[in-house]
Amino acid sequence: MFWEQLLNGLTLGSTYALIALGYTMVYGIIQLINFAHGEIYMFGAFVGLVLVTVFGLNIIVALVGAMIFCMFLGMLIERIAYRPLRGKSSRLSALISAIGVSIFLSTLMVLIRGPNTTRYPEIIKITTYNIGSISISSLQIIILALATLLMVGLQVMIKKTRVGMAMRACSQDLEASYLMGINVNRVISFTFAVGSALAAAGGVMVGVYYNAVWPYMGLMAGLKAFAAAVLGGIGSIPGAMVGGLTLGVLEIFGVAYLSSSYKDAIAFAILILVLIIRPQGIFGQKKIKKV
Repeated sequence: MFWEQLLNGLTLGSTYALIALGYTMVYGIIQLINFAHGEIYMFGAFVGLVLVTVFGLNIIVALVGAMIFCMFLGMLIERIAYRPLRGKSSRLSALISAIGVSIFLSTLMVLIRGPNTTRYPEIIKITTYNIGSISISSLQIIILALATLLMVGLQVMIKKTRVGMAMRACSQDLEASYLMGINVNRVISFTFAVGSALAAAGGVMVGVYYNAVWPYMGLMAGLKAFAAAVLGGIGSIPGAMVGGLTLGVLEIFGVAYLSSSYKDAIAFAILILVLIIRPQGIFGQKKIKKV
């Protein structure tokens, strides 16, 4: 029972981690919480659904297609809703803009698809493997493997590529990066694209895993992923991964051993505790600013 719940928690947590990475990447560079990120995750789930049901594509092609679509959606949101406000107004204006984009996207999906839950087709043949007393499905293996591959790929890109070096430079000092000749707007746009692609992958995985998507699925998932990012240390990529996995495991254990009524409360209880005890998160560092 314990090990099966742990696997369920890691499966759920891997999707939280993928969404949390988008939050932490954007915040690490421009100190903005992109509250529209949950709706990008939702759009990714629906785009994957359309590619599978309408165009008859297999799940891998649909996953890649959803990631590409959301890459452009993320860049469009950054260009229209955030860039005009950057450096010209307070951060509060950008935050309000993010909330407005979030409401707009969820309402747009309601107008397109309706408010009801849409069933995801069973497009993957699920096989259950028994290892001793532990049961694990082939779908869980696929989700965990794919999420791990994406997270490792992100780490390699950031540590080993020129664009990753530019992202790290911008996260250290945005103004100095601009003075050194880095195209800051392009780096920020690319960061939104990568984060949005990861969120889309998480959306498709959740749709396939739970066989259902709905227009407001991004609201709670986005808030929980934000809690995961804070838990791991907002701005820290390893922290977002660890925070997402930890939150998923704690949520599943809470449902299994306490009550399903606490499912959504657990994330916010953790968020409050982290803000009280260690506001910088697990991997975050205290920053002292001179006034």
